[in-house]
Amino acid sequence: MNKDYYKTLGVDKSATPDEIKTAFRKLAHEHHPDKGGNEAKFKEANEAYQVLGNAEKRRQYDQFGSSFQNGQAGGGAGQWQNFSGSDFDFGDLGDIFGGMGDIFGFGGGRGRSQQRTRGRDLEMLVTLDFMEAVFGIEKAIHFHRSATCSHCQGNGAEPGSKVETCPTCKGQGKIAQIQRTILGSMRVESVCPSCHGEGQKYSEKCHVCSGNGVKQAETELKVKIPAGINTGESIRLSGQGDAGAKGSELGDLFLRIKVIPSKKFVRSGYDIHTKETIGVKQAILGDKIEVETVEGKLTLKIPEGTQSGTVFRLKDKGIPILNSRSRGDHLVEVTVKIPKGLSKKEQKIMEEINI
Repeated sequence: MNKDYYKTLGVDKSATPDEIKTAFRKLAHEHHPDKGGNEAKFKEANEAYQVLGNAEKRRQYDQFGSSFQNGQAGGGAGQWQNFSGSDFDFGDLGDIFGGMGDIFGFGGGRGRSQQRTRGRDLEMLVTLDFMEAVFGIEKAIHFHRSATCSHCQGNGAEPGSKVETCPTCKGQGKIAQIQRTILGSMRVESVCPSCHGEGQKYSEKCHVCSGNGVKQAETELKVKIPAGINTGESIRLSGQGDAGAKGSELGDLFLRIKVIPSKKFVRSGYDIHTKETIGVKQAILGDKIEVETVEGKLTLKIPEGTQSGTVFRLKDKGIPILNSRSRGDHLVEVTVKIPKGLSKKEQKIMEEINI
């Protein structure tokens, strides 16, 4: 039997994450057993929030109902035990109750040990000529970023110095404490104050990076710019951003593209537009003209009777489509130049041919 988690929390299916969080906080406050509330309803609210408070679980629930986890949707609720003084393992609810301190008047802990900080993502502007963007190019880029310290290999300790497991946290990088609150006893984890979350202590910091494990470095990368890229688009280079502290994950580098417009060609998506001018005689009798494209000059046949403003399409002569073998087209708009100052003889000829 499917459970209606939205009804349990008293929110609409279109509710925002903040609205879901607020609804759960209200129910948790109302039904908490230590405050004389209904334990069953408290568990139901917790079960509903475990699903709707998680974007991926909510998406699956909306698609398949409460059976999508084969009975695991309430797994979070099962972690709440004897509500009269036993410890709580908040799991995914750590952020909720960390923020409830202002509501219930207690100082929320972090709920989880401090994770190693991922390196920052970096962004830089890369300017391309029009033709470089059309056909792609390999460019060398130079930038500064935080790199893993080569002297200490990123651990922050001076080579040869004594490194030992932190005696305070036993290498866990975190310590746990039991706090009594209006909601009962909570097991709160915080960063070890002795090793600052590293789990290790060393007698001497690296003299190059001052114990941070990273230092600033000038970097050169050769980047392959794909054919067909355009202004406003970005290239993501995974792991090419700042190094994270103490060997943690590197950030990414985002290249923001700017293409210098061409004086010859106008780009529209993956198509190219140009204009050509022909004479009256060419328009009347037809002709062959030379048209410049991104691949060089091509011959375009002008049929007899061509009108000014006619657009000719050169198939597959435009810009390569990103991640595809296809290309856009080259569109040529023809303008017929009307001569001025005709002689009487020329005027008579025009009248005779009934133009």
